[in-house]
Amino acid sequence: MNTSDNQDELPQDDLYEHHGFVASKGQEPLRVDKFLMNFIENATRNKIQQAAKKGHIWVNGSIVKQNYKVKAGDEVKVMFEHPPYEFLLTPENIPLDIVYEDDALLVVNKPAGMVVHPGHGNYSGTLINALVYHFENLPNNSSNRPGLVHRIDKDTSGLLVIAKTESAMTHLAQQFFDKSSEREYVALVWGNVDEDEGTVEGHIARNPKNRLQMMVFPEGDEGKEAVTHYKVLERFGYVTLISCRLETGRTHQIRVHMKYIGHTLFNDERYGGDKILKGTTFTKYKQFVENAFKILPRQALHAKTLGFEHPVTGEFMRFDSDLPEDMANCIEKWHGYAKHHES
Repeated sequence: MNTSDNQDELPQDDLYEHHGFVASKGQEPLRVDKFLMNFIENATRNKIQQAAKKGHIWVNGSIVKQNYKVKAGDEVKVMFEHPPYEFLLTPENIPLDIVYEDDALLVVNKPAGMVVHPGHGNYSGTLINALVYHFENLPNNSSNRPGLVHRIDKDTSGLLVIAKTESAMTHLAQQFFDKSSEREYVALVWGNVDEDEGTVEGHIARNPKNRLQMMVFPEGDEGKEAVTHYKVLERFGYVTLISCRLETGRTHQIRVHMKYIGHTLFNDERYGGDKILKGTTFTKYKQFVENAFKILPRQALHAKTLGFEHPVTGEFMRFDSDLPEDMANCIEKWHGYAKHHES
């Protein structure tokens, strides 16, 4: 790729890199189209195969066909003729639930279903699209995302702090790095959690067999350190309401840690929580759970409390939010079920 006579040299004037991956050391040989299906959220096999036919998939600097077998250590790149989302940050007049605002920052309450920043398959309707419409000259973070200090998953609701100045971005990002910010979530998980409170520790990295999932590597040989402290709020027999305080902020951290200890989040489709994991298979119970899934058609996770030191005044600020209606209604349904079925 570094030589000018390489026929496979990337024509940067015409194509834009959208995705770049390095296959992990545990990667078994796998067709590149299947490999990318595991990697890229919302990607269809047809779209990946079309990219391969057009010569838009490279491995280790050379164009490959869709049947190329990816091996451990391979560098895989996918290119497209249209630019990635950084070039397409269209301001959109999407209303924001602003909990607090001053000259340095704002705190927003993100609804479930809203993607935080544009990415593959989600180029519009995101929190960032709304932010760049409502606020001018937001500072970029290290990933060139305007205003974003931290993020939460698409189907997780709750509080986020947004930086409005460069100095606020630096100050707030440092607090998240130093673990001095406060983040507490409420989650409904499958099963009766044994201990009233506890701590889950375990490095988190991508699952080599399913790149859309993260997983715990208890030996710490892969991934990044992750620490979650949990406390039981209420027990409903087949499910438990807990609060989780994050010491670190890894992708899918609560979802992965709770699955790791055998308590997958209720209706968390990606991690298997959309199956009936505990309880009986009696028709009435099954029907009850399916109705609960309809009330809460997403993972039962809400970023309820957010605390940090104000980057200008130095004052510690703490914000709290109510559970959204779908989650509150689902919990109330379980509350009624547990009460009715107490022996």
